[in-house]
Amino acid sequence: MLLSYMESLIRNPIKRKVPLRTYAILAALTLGTMSLSNLALSYLNYPTQLIFKSCKLIPVMIGSIVILGKRYSFLDYLAAVIMCIGLTMFTLADSKTSPNFDAIGVLVISLALLCDAIIGNVQEKAMKQFHASNNEVVFYSYAIACCYLLVITGTSGIFVNGFAYCSKNAVTMYTNIFLLSVSGYMGLQAVLTLVRICGATVAVTVTTMRKALSIVISFLLFSKPFVFQYVWSGLLVALAIYLNHYSKKHPHYVPMPLLLCWHYIQSFYQSEYRYLRIKSKIYTDIV
Repeated sequence: MLLSYMESLIRNPIKRKVPLRTYAILAALTLGTMSLSNLALSYLNYPTQLIFKSCKLIPVMIGSIVILGKRYSFLDYLAAVIMCIGLTMFTLADSKTSPNFDAIGVLVISLALLCDAIIGNVQEKAMKQFHASNNEVVFYSYAIACCYLLVITGTSGIFVNGFAYCSKNAVTMYTNIFLLSVSGYMGLQAVLTLVRICGATVAVTVTTMRKALSIVISFLLFSKPFVFQYVWSGLLVALAIYLNHYSKKHPHYVPMPLLLCWHYIQSFYQSEYRYLRIKSKIYTDIV
């Protein structure tokens, strides 16, 4: 919030174009996805959270259909599913522990994914409809989210405990917080630019693949044992990217077996519908 305000002082002053009601919703969703993701780690281990996070693309696509009215081809859905499977395998290959599913944790992380599915599409709709800048969206969303968080942590006593904990080693803690804030702000600006130019689905695809890229970079920087699962998962991700690219050139492509099945179901439905209409008409004439 402060960084976006400082940037606006250097560049252009922030002029609000989006209604405050929309920002109140965005702030609640932002706070929800961050807090619920952290809360989920109290019930789930890290690999399990990675599985759900890697599948974030699918709820975002569903959200864009409901909120923005977008339509995707068969290949887009297939590419999304394959990419989620590939990224899940890729991230789990880097983990030394197996997934551990807990009912409460699954519910919490599912709610976090629901917030993720809504937030990107609401941002895209607001930025395109009202022509809002990145700074405006960041400033108002996080300013209102800060107010929410201050009320929640203040009434629960978490704020006082957190402040006391940071005061024990103030220089190190606040330096780390500052560096984390700067890097997070830069990443957020990049994501919002992607949302504006390419849409929420592409932005989530890029951010979801970030984990896989970080693992690849870690191989270059550190000596790590190689697992053959990296190859299979990498090939799945590459296949998903190819299918996504192919769908742009052939948006109406559907595999022939599925097309034949669909035509069979459609013809069966139409024949049954005609039969029922004739039967009901005969019954009406008799009565």
